[in-house]
Amino acid sequence: MSEGRQRRRLTATVTDLEVKRQKAFLVGVVLPTIDNTWAERSLDELALLTDTAGSEPVESVLIRRESPKPATFIGKGQARELAKRAEGLDIDVLVFDNDLTSTQQRNLQKIFQVDVVDRTAVILDIFAQHATSKEGMLQVELALLQYHLPRLRGRGIEMSRIAGGIGTKGPGETKLETDSRKIRDRIARLRRELKELEKSRGTKAKSRRNAGLPLVALVGYTNAGKSSLMNRMTHAGVLQKDQLFSTLSSTIRKLNLPKGSSALLSDTVGFVQRLPHQLIEAFRSTLEEIAEADLILHIVDGSDPSSETQMRAVRTVLGGIEDAAEIPEVIVFNKSDLCDEVALKRLTNLHPGAVVTSAETNQGIDVLLARIESAIDRHTVLVDLVVPYDRGDLLASLHEDGRVVKMETADEGIAVQARIRPSRLHKYQDNGLIAVGDDPVITDS
Repeated sequence: MSEGRQRRRLTATVTDLEVKRQKAFLVGVVLPTIDNTWAERSLDELALLTDTAGSEPVESVLIRRESPKPATFIGKGQARELAKRAEGLDIDVLVFDNDLTSTQQRNLQKIFQVDVVDRTAVILDIFAQHATSKEGMLQVELALLQYHLPRLRGRGIEMSRIAGGIGTKGPGETKLETDSRKIRDRIARLRRELKELEKSRGTKAKSRRNAGLPLVALVGYTNAGKSSLMNRMTHAGVLQKDQLFSTLSSTIRKLNLPKGSSALLSDTVGFVQRLPHQLIEAFRSTLEEIAEADLILHIVDGSDPSSETQMRAVRTVLGGIEDAAEIPEVIVFNKSDLCDEVALKRLTNLHPGAVVTSAETNQGIDVLLARIESAIDRHTVLVDLVVPYDRGDLLASLHEDGRVVKMETADEGIAVQARIRPSRLHKYQDNGLIAVGDDPVITDS
């Protein structure tokens, strides 16, 4: 499918989520297990998300409840009271900071007589608007279809009309069943297409490993300034906006380091609190690229009062990526030009070894480049070994497990010098290429 057709399909998929500078009323429900300060900050973030999606937040309210109501999440009395306020403000859309079921969404729409969406729908809409690459559009469409599938039953009476014709199971199949089956078929096709693109990405990743350059992954909360830092360090020309989720597709650029060595710097999609599970699943293959990195730069907006909460949200996502936990991390507090000095001092005391930068003023960029170079060397070991000519599998493993610095032929096999993580050494020790203990082929880095 062409990217143009894919874009049209994606646009059609999100028609019911599109918000074109409508007036939005934001609602957050505080349950006993939720801290009030956390709920207030989450609602503030929802306002930013709603604005990014294209709506104007004109009112917000936090409601305390012991438990959500199955029919309307909030009580019907509360809903009617809020509906009067919304009508007086000429509200176009009601946005809940909590996830709603299809039944709750449908019942609230009847009470408010306006569109009702939840936090997940807003985030999905933003991703749909910002997806530009073929893979990104496929990933977002998959997430959208997974979100919509359980909500088909709330689409109205027309969904239960009897349908027949080519491609249906027979004249007795309802429109609801037909649409549900079509969505499942489309989901299956999308997964196959993404699997093919994943293979292609794997080939490119292998080429990068063969080039012998270490990979540094930029991760962080959305709008922390990852793209701005990448542009400052590599002159990459990556899109940078003061807007949530401006980067969805991975970008890789060569990074020149102070002592003459080089690395590859990868910019990744930003994270957010309660990132919808549909997006995590759809973008899993992209996120798993982080596991290939030799170093993670965790970029944090040092000027944001919620920086600690945002760091926890990022680490929650990273925790679901296999092998990501063993990759060394450098914390970077960015936007120092906007930071309160006392707050920034507290952060650096809490996180010794963090680097303070400003992509806007260039502060700390030289320090960060030096830290990247030393961290790459400090967390790997340099090994010299000879791989027998009949063990091409081990040579391939070296390319996958680390960075091959140089290779040359020898009488016994291929002489290789490589940098690998200590956790990978056992593979070559078990195969007799590296002896356990003080072996001269291992050079302490």
